[in-house]
Amino acid sequence: MPPRQEFSSANLPEHLSDRERFHLWRDIHYSEVAAVEVGISEMPFEATLQAAVIGNLTWAKMSGTVNRVTRTRHSIRINSLDAYLLVMNLGQSVIGGTYGANDVVMNTGSAFLDASQPQQFIGGDHNVWANLVVPRKILNDRFAGIEDKQGLLIGSGNEALGLLQNYLTMVDGMSLAPGPALLDHIGDTIVDLVGLATGAKGEDAELAGTRGLRAGRLQAVMKKIRSNYRNPALSASLVGLQTGLSTRYVQDLLSSAGGSFSERILELRLQDARAMLTDTRYQDKRIGDIALEVGFSDISYFNRSFKKRFGCSPRAAR
Repeated sequence: MPPRQEFSSANLPEHLSDRERFHLWRDIHYSEVAAVEVGISEMPFEATLQAAVIGNLTWAKMSGTVNRVTRTRHSIRINSLDAYLLVMNLGQSVIGGTYGANDVVMNTGSAFLDASQPQQFIGGDHNVWANLVVPRKILNDRFAGIEDKQGLLIGSGNEALGLLQNYLTMVDGMSLAPGPALLDHIGDTIVDLVGLATGAKGEDAELAGTRGLRAGRLQAVMKKIRSNYRNPALSASLVGLQTGLSTRYVQDLLSSAGGSFSERILELRLQDARAMLTDTRYQDKRIGDIALEVGFSDISYFNRSFKKRFGCSPRAAR
């Protein structure tokens, strides 16, 4: 995954009181992270800030009992940021407040485009605040008129926003650090999805849709497949229903990425079966039962497929 830093209240001195720990955390956050004022709910204080650098972008999440964030004109002057922030509410509590002269209410999964204006937001007892920081020049160069979108509220039903959040979750879960080329591709896809989420039109939207939406939809399809491959009834049409895509489009996405729907399902099930066969925890489990558990309904087909893929029978793999 991209380089990540973490700043957690759990690492503060234990001998301090709850209020003292918050004051220390707040001061460190103010001086080293962002010049914003923060407050906490009446719950026991805990907060974790995670930030990852993705090329020219920064992806940060703050979770815990921080329930108020205020940015004044003074803090903007001393912490000037030549960037847009896509602010997202990823928690269960509604976050509401003011941005400039406008009232803003962010339900779970919604977002708004911040361009460093005075603001105050208040959430519930426990919140998950997320910021995607994109240099102003990158968005301005790619999407005409986006500078007029600051303060735009984006609902949780926005497809591009949902795909963006899924895509960022995928980035969070990457086990290996991507190389420069892949990191650039990830960054470009994120920027495209931001533009589409904010309502880009015309040629800008067409190009972004070709790149960003397609990549985001592919990730959504793969997430469904990885989560449900053990289901014998899983099909391209079912994944299409779950993701709002046609069966043909699902198959086209997978084919263009190298591999059909059935090939991907088969590989996941075979890898799962081999892992169970070589795990001593399952040494007393019958091979047929393992095959059924990972999603095969035909034991003979499982045996043939396993031998073709790994060069030995399931029994020899134990």
